[in-house]
Amino acid sequence: MSAPKNSPEVPIRRLDRFLAVTALGLATAAVLCFFTIIIASAMGMSQEDFSVGMWPLVGAIPLWGLPLAMVMILTLLITSFVRRGRAARRS
Repeated sequence: MSAPKNSPEVPIRRLDRFLAVTALGLATAAVLCFFTIIIASAMGMSQEDFSVGMWPLVGAIPLWGLPLAMVMILTLLITSFVRRGRAARRS
């Protein structure tokens, strides 16, 4: 059996933490808003009720939050792969 190679330790940057935490927060808020809309519909709210008050914002968060969270996660993955590749080439 061969011994596993020691991969160089790549430090976690502030941008990586920001992307990870923000993507997680956006995805969580989007899922919560999505379930809020489902529960409100089951409780008897009509389509007209969703156009007043806070409901347009609650409807927009899943619409924009999930795709934006996905883009942030992809950005995090790409930057991580590039940084690890550069670190592996150096050592």
